[in-house]
Amino acid sequence: MTFNDCFRSPETLVPLDQALDLLAANVHPVTQVENVSTFTAARRILAQDLVSSVTNPPFDSSAMDGFAFRFADLAQAADGSLKVTARIAAGLFHTGAFAVGEAAQIFTGAPLPAGLDTVAMQEDCTLDGDRLRLPSGLKIGNFVRRTGEDYTTGTTVLPQGKRLRPQDVAIAAAIGRAELPVYARLRIGVFSTGDEVVEPGRPLPDGAIYGSNRHAVAALCAGLGAQIEDLGNIPDDLNATIARLNDAAARCDLLITTGGVSVGGEDHVRAAVDHLGAIHLWRLAIKPGMSTAFGHVGAVPFVGLPGNPVSAQVAFMLIARPVILRLSGATAEPIHPQRFPVRAAFSFRKDHPRRQFLRVSVETGEDGAPQAVLYRSQEPNILSSLVNTDGLVDLRENLRQVQPGDMVEFLPYAVLQW
Repeated sequence: MTFNDCFRSPETLVPLDQALDLLAANVHPVTQVENVSTFTAARRILAQDLVSSVTNPPFDSSAMDGFAFRFADLAQAADGSLKVTARIAAGLFHTGAFAVGEAAQIFTGAPLPAGLDTVAMQEDCTLDGDRLRLPSGLKIGNFVRRTGEDYTTGTTVLPQGKRLRPQDVAIAAAIGRAELPVYARLRIGVFSTGDEVVEPGRPLPDGAIYGSNRHAVAALCAGLGAQIEDLGNIPDDLNATIARLNDAAARCDLLITTGGVSVGGEDHVRAAVDHLGAIHLWRLAIKPGMSTAFGHVGAVPFVGLPGNPVSAQVAFMLIARPVILRLSGATAEPIHPQRFPVRAAFSFRKDHPRRQFLRVSVETGEDGAPQAVLYRSQEPNILSSLVNTDGLVDLRENLRQVQPGDMVEFLPYAVLQW
């Protein structure tokens, strides 16, 4: 990884888009390739383009249960009816010829016999013995699935670097692939920091808090398909921090810490990373999450998240998520998250030039349209503001004020956590 050291200046806040573009250009897959069963491949990341060796549909077939016929025969039918001379089920080819005025009963997915070019739905037809009366208004080619209308041999149906969804697994199976080449799961070591942090389930001394950040980060990493190594809590000691990070770098593909990357007297993580490697990005022009850091410990990438619980999760969704996706091989994924326009149902004034992310719920307005409702507190320590909201409203650097009725950019947690 090659970075411009000017981004390390603590006096300069790095814009989010600039940081994301820098990460996209410099962070590359670090995991090996392995083959897995297509049946279990969902949420894994495809390591090669998937090219079809078959054509789909492989033959002209019926899209409905109904009757197949030659469209031109309709003009020659004396009494407007055709004679049904065959019955064709799915999986069976009919090899016989059809004379003028003859039709076949056919079922969904069954191959269309040679010479027949149109299908009428069974519900629209009348059958009296072997005489078939068809509805009016039919057009040639009705309800016929044409050969190759989905994809043909040689088509790239899925690109390398794509995270496999259920529909992606389906198309892989449809082209006959029993196994798929995927990137091995990224191994992420997750630390929290701070002498005040106590593990849930233990007695809580005066002045201490239960640690939630490590649990949140581990869950977010797991949602991205990574393997998690819980590395516990690092005390506020520089030598201990150096030793713990150095040990973890020997067996992980990525290290993530929460807390210890600001400028406080007991914030030792940034100094420890500088001792073992380097910090490439620090202090982003965002709120919350300004004191986010990216660098490496030895040869292993490192992400340092803030200590406040909201800041840690928001910074993860904005910065750690794209880092994890790139390291995992998900190069087909957009580095900038998708956003949706939603009407604001709140007033807000931003008194700084940073990019701010507000926690909001999306509710239905009186006119039936969705609207963004601001949570009662936007402080970075209020965990309930994440629990009781649906996503973030992105207030870009040059946007200083929002009024009710303004359109704002909404980022759902469902997008930011997958």
